[in-house]
Amino acid sequence: MQSEKEMTEVEVRCEVMRQYGQAATIVLEGRGEACCATGNVGTGKSGEQRDVITRDLYDKLETGDLPEAALLASLGCGNPTALAELAPGEHVLDLGSGGGIDVLLSARRVGATGFAYGLDMTDEMLELAEKNRKEAGCSNVRFLKGQIEAIPLPDKCVDVIISNCVINLSANKRQVLREAFRVLKPGGRFAVSDVVLERPLPDAVRQDMAAYVGCVAGALLREDYQGYLQEAGFEEISFEVTRRYTLDDLQGSSCCSSNVSELSDEARSAMDGGVTSCFVRAVKPGPEGK
Repeated sequence: MQSEKEMTEVEVRCEVMRQYGQAATIVLEGRGEACCATGNVGTGKSGEQRDVITRDLYDKLETGDLPEAALLASLGCGNPTALAELAPGEHVLDLGSGGGIDVLLSARRVGATGFAYGLDMTDEMLELAEKNRKEAGCSNVRFLKGQIEAIPLPDKCVDVIISNCVINLSANKRQVLREAFRVLKPGGRFAVSDVVLERPLPDAVRQDMAAYVGCVAGALLREDYQGYLQEAGFEEISFEVTRRYTLDDLQGSSCCSSNVSELSDEARSAMDGGVTSCFVRAVKPGPEGK
């Protein structure tokens, strides 16, 4: 019989798969762009009418020759490919690769001598990502099916791990970071964009599954995130805030709107500015800790 914790992890995983599967289907069927958590769509081209958390993350010059479907399916909160400072010849893994935008950008940066893996558990997202890979003509890319808590790659096989607003969706973040540490080579870099909290969320938001799947309620406090990274073995840990969300931002976001209007004034004040998008960086120690 499963424990309460295991059941919670299963429930979260199933809901994430359902919501993000719907988001991918919207794009695959040409019905517009996916929207965080709810499956709503925008009506215009990429970047128009996007959720406050997911919009305006990429330079148009950077993405101009990518398949539009890769942009329409982007549900991230940053641009980890810019953060990671990828070099030619490196092997990179994107945790929760979705429609593949960050994998395709990474493949371009690491060049023909490098390689980019994308890992996702949702069949519809994997179908969309493979479609985008073929359209982009990328041969140094492979999309893998699996869970970020159990990465289907051997130990010490990648130079860089990136992720874009996905680790917060896991109900077992400690295990995700342990797995990230395992597959990184010594000296490898962890460079992700994620939603990070500076203050605890009100219980009503924490318990809201829509807000969890929407990338807010599952977010870690900064000190907890740092602690989990340290437990896994990472060093040189840093956080760089790229966006700070006001209460108005969150009320207008499909990621967190359901309970915000019902909160007490004190709880609303606690949320105002306490939710951020961050670049999170860390390094796996090299040989002999160097």
